[in-house]
Amino acid sequence: EAAVAAVAAPSQPEVAAGSAASAVVLPERLQRREAERQQGVERQRQKKEAQVVKEEQSEFFLAAFAREREAVEALLAAGTLEEAAARLQALQKLLTGSVRFLAPYEVRQGQETVARLQGDLAARRQQLQPKKKFAFRALKKEAAPGSAPRPAEPAPPVPAAPGPGLAEGESGGPPLCGFSGAQDEELELGPAELLQRDVLLSELRGCRVRLRGNPNTLRVRDCRGCTVLCGPVSTSVLVDGCSDCLLALACQQLRTHRTRDCRVYVQVTSRAVIEACSEVSFAPYSWSYPGIERDFESSGLDRNSNNWNLVDDFDWLASDRPSPNWSLIPEQERITCWD
Repeated sequence: EAAVAAVAAPSQPEVAAGSAASAVVLPERLQRREAERQQGVERQRQKKEAQVVKEEQSEFFLAAFAREREAVEALLAAGTLEEAAARLQALQKLLTGSVRFLAPYEVRQGQETVARLQGDLAARRQQLQPKKKFAFRALKKEAAPGSAPRPAEPAPPVPAAPGPGLAEGESGGPPLCGFSGAQDEELELGPAELLQRDVLLSELRGCRVRLRGNPNTLRVRDCRGCTVLCGPVSTSVLVDGCSDCLLALACQQLRTHRTRDCRVYVQVTSRAVIEACSEVSFAPYSWSYPGIERDFESSGLDRNSNNWNLVDDFDWLASDRPSPNWSLIPEQERITCWD
């Protein structure tokens, strides 16, 4: 029995070795837990610091933006339009460079302010244009008996005027150039007609529109089944209430509202914004035409800056999941030849 007990019971050295092994394992676990805890604390500290920096940047932006806005408004009121235009462009660049740390509602407010000031500038330019001098007109002579009447002179083309109500971002200032109400037509405007003009395309159906030149702003409103190809736009593009359209756009700022089932080839220096949209897809701008490099130079757009794949959806607040309302056009499906 003593022999059996001796065999069954572990020896003192074996017990000591087992205790030592347990003592080694236990501190290792504690060390791992402590390291994980320290890492968690460090992550929280970095996150808090990043949030503080972001808030400080936002506060600095809001103060600077308010100062520049007030300066532009004062220059507009004084009629100093060239300086107002330069300060307004600086205001747009300030907003464009700050979107990465601003909240969506701050971006929206900034864009609406810039659009309003652009409308005010256009209205003041129209208001301060020199009046046409009064001149006497020679009375028309009566046609001699039996002579053929002179043909009436053709009326000059009338710029496209907004329909009832203004789309978001449009001003109530001077009439815009563009096209309205056409169906199944080829429509085109050139550099001389577009240079720094505000352009409106509204209520078009099945049309193909080529805008070769450098507009100041572009509004595409309530269009169906259309192709719109546009040269570089100096400031903003608004696409509102459109469906089943193909658009090629280059601009500082793109906003798409109440739009569905559209493909957008875009070069944009800020982040594009969509709101109340579905099935909108994006690809990099690839349309070209003779003279487009000159138009890019006059527009002030940086050809090396393109955030075509960075889109903010104001209806999708989840940061950990992509918005289902927009997508990227696969590379093999992108248009390379436009004509």
